[in-house]
Amino acid sequence: MKTVWILNHYATDMFLEHGGRHYCFAKYLIRSGWKVRIFCADTVHNSTRRMIQDGGLFDEQECDGIPFVFVRARSYAGNGKQRVLNMLDFYRNVQKAAGGFERPDVIVGSSVHPLTCVAAIRLAKRYRCRVIAEIRDLWPESIVAFGIRKKSDPLIQALYRLEKWIYTKADAIIFTMEGGRDYIIEKGWDKQTHGGPVDLDKVHHINNGVDLEAFDYNREQNTFPDADLDAPDIFKVVYTGSIRKANGLDLLVECAKMLRNNSQIKIIVFGAGEELDKLKAKCQREQLKNISFKGGVPKRNIPSILSRANLNVLNYGYNAQTANVYKYGGSQNKLFEYLASGKPIISNVKINYSVVEHSACGEELSDRTSEKYAEAILRFSDMPGTEYRFLCDNARRTAADYDFKNLTEKFLKVIEAR
Repeated sequence: MKTVWILNHYATDMFLEHGGRHYCFAKYLIRSGWKVRIFCADTVHNSTRRMIQDGGLFDEQECDGIPFVFVRARSYAGNGKQRVLNMLDFYRNVQKAAGGFERPDVIVGSSVHPLTCVAAIRLAKRYRCRVIAEIRDLWPESIVAFGIRKKSDPLIQALYRLEKWIYTKADAIIFTMEGGRDYIIEKGWDKQTHGGPVDLDKVHHINNGVDLEAFDYNREQNTFPDADLDAPDIFKVVYTGSIRKANGLDLLVECAKMLRNNSQIKIIVFGAGEELDKLKAKCQREQLKNISFKGGVPKRNIPSILSRANLNVLNYGYNAQTANVYKYGGSQNKLFEYLASGKPIISNVKINYSVVEHSACGEELSDRTSEKYAEAILRFSDMPGTEYRFLCDNARRTAADYDFKNLTEKFLKVIEAR
């Protein structure tokens, strides 16, 4: 029986929520006869909770038969110095903790931050096994795109060099966004076109997805009670997810203003984040009754919520800089839950390699004004039944393509390759 280690700093949430990309990969890899161990930090993002209680370096716990190894890293709040030190702690300590377990056959280092991939490469060298870099976010490209740092910043330039080194040293690279190969070529790092150190033959694309087995179970067994969702005569426009500046939900509030005189449409927002109180206060000042912020809900309730919507919303902050990231595609977790709900999707941003447009299950807006947003929502609310059902059927049919049962088969081909 072969063993794969998956290093993901933030997989702690997957343990707590009994779901997520690597939880699902592990679930189906184990069914295929592999041994899996997931290494993550013992800190819980955006929380004071810790998973290690005895002060030790690491602690292994099981979730639904999946072993998770929690590695000690200091607590932090926000995105300042302490969070960076938390990343460094995980990078150092995961390499120490690994010595307590049997030798793996494959190690997967999964970003967000690149130090996890570096730790995986160093461990693979120690154990003389294959190493795969999984890129779920383009660091530092995203930092530049969202205006956090300038491209000329010495730290950013150092991170680009580190990124290139990771792609060079890894035996295989998995991008969750479809345009990962484009990104490497545009950087001039590829072997085939530019004579660089990165062989495009080792670059793969495995999108995020949804575990339909779990989604359908939760939809039936974990119904979320809500009067707005149960209202029979209202066209329900639903957003789920973070409420941060990067999500740009102020545009959705402006859209609600445009629709305020239509009593048949209501926008319902589920989620939490630093922008929540500000947006709620704005809605109160504007006396908007057609948009409601419900706060965060447990992950298990999301299938019930989405399946009772009439239209599900992907909403992003957007400017000329962020367009440089979206051109490589997107792989938002919520997109695949939206598809599984079997309801149409509206997005306020056009993204290259669009799953929504390719599968004909919704609409992406090229004009991001609140007026065009409102017009699009009205089009969906007034859509003839046959056309609406066509979009619904396409959404659910597309979700099957991104079921983690199927994505794990792609993952297996990468980790078993020689």
